[in-house]
Amino acid sequence: MSDYVPPYQITDKILTLVALISEKIGSISQRSNLDAKPHLRKNNKIKSIHSSLAIEANSLTLGEVKDVINGKTVLGAEKEIQEVKNAYAAYDEIANLDVYSLQELQRLHGIMTKYLTDVSGSFRLGEEGVFSDGKCIFMAPPAKLVPSLMEDLFAWMQRSQGIVHPLILAAVFHYEFVFIHPFTDGNGRMARLWHTAILAKWQPIFEFIPIESQIEKFQNGYYDAIAKCHTHGNSTVFIEFMLEQINTVLDEISIAVTAPGSNVSEYVSRLLSVMEYDTPYSSNELLSLLGLKSKEALRKNYLNPAIRDNLICMTEPDKPKSRNQRYIKK
Repeated sequence: MSDYVPPYQITDKILTLVALISEKIGSISQRSNLDAKPHLRKNNKIKSIHSSLAIEANSLTLGEVKDVINGKTVLGAEKEIQEVKNAYAAYDEIANLDVYSLQELQRLHGIMTKYLTDVSGSFRLGEEGVFSDGKCIFMAPPAKLVPSLMEDLFAWMQRSQGIVHPLILAAVFHYEFVFIHPFTDGNGRMARLWHTAILAKWQPIFEFIPIESQIEKFQNGYYDAIAKCHTHGNSTVFIEFMLEQINTVLDEISIAVTAPGSNVSEYVSRLLSVMEYDTPYSSNELLSLLGLKSKEALRKNYLNPAIRDNLICMTEPDKPKSRNQRYIKK
C-alpha cells in the first residue's frame, strides 16, 4: 500500500480555526433540533448546488435551480438544466456515501456528469491545463499518472481516519483532487461535493451547511488560494482559506437555526406557514394567502416582527415602500 502523505503544515491559524469551528458546531447542535427542520436541509442543498454550478459558469438563478429540482418547467440551456438535475441526484447521496472509497467517487462522478460527457465516472485520458488570457498557468499531472495518484490520495485518507482531523482532511483532499484534476469534466463540482461529504460523515450538521455558497461569495479568494498552493507545493494556504469560510458560514447558520421560534407571535407563525423558502412574495400575494384585507395590519402584525427577528427579508431593504418590494422566508 502507498505511504504517500500530501504536503501541508499545521499552523497556529489552522489550530485556532479548528477549535472555533468545533465549538460552534457543538453550540448549534445543542440549541437546535436540525432533524426537525428537513426544509432547512433541502433549502441549503439547493443553495449549495446553485453556488457550485454558478462557480462553473452555470447561469441559472437560485429560483430557476429550485424550480428544476421541484420539477417545474424552466426556460434555459438544456445542458445547464441537466447539470442541476445531476447535482441534486449526487448531493442526495451524501448521507450514505463511503467517502474513503475511490470507486464510490467514480460512481458519483457518473451521476454528476450523466448525459453531459461520454466518459462519466472514468479518469481522463488526455492532458489538462488551466489557462488565463491565452496562457497556461497550471498543467495538471499527465493522464497516465492519474489512477496511481488517486489511489495514493485515497490510501492516505483511509490511513488518516481518526488521526487527521476531518476539517483538515477534507480541505487537503479538496486541494489534492483539484491538483490531480482526474476527470475531463466536473472536477470542481466533485471536489466541493466530496469536501462536504467528508465533513457530513464527521458531523451530520454539515448537510445543513451550504459551504459552496460561501466559496461562491469569495470565488476569487478560492482560486487565489489554490494558485498559491500550486506555487508553494503544499495545501496549507487552502486549508486556512476553507476553514475561514466554514467558520464564517457557521455564524450565519447559527442565526438561522436558533432564530426565535417559540417566542414568535401567532401572526408571524401564520405568515411563515404560508411562505416557501427562497420564494419572493409581494404584499398582495401575502394578503391573499393569509386571507387579509388590510396592508397596514399585514405590515404591523406580520411583516415587521418577522423582519425584526430575521425570519424573512426584503428584496429591496433600502426601499421598504417600493412597489417592487418582495418578501422572502429565510
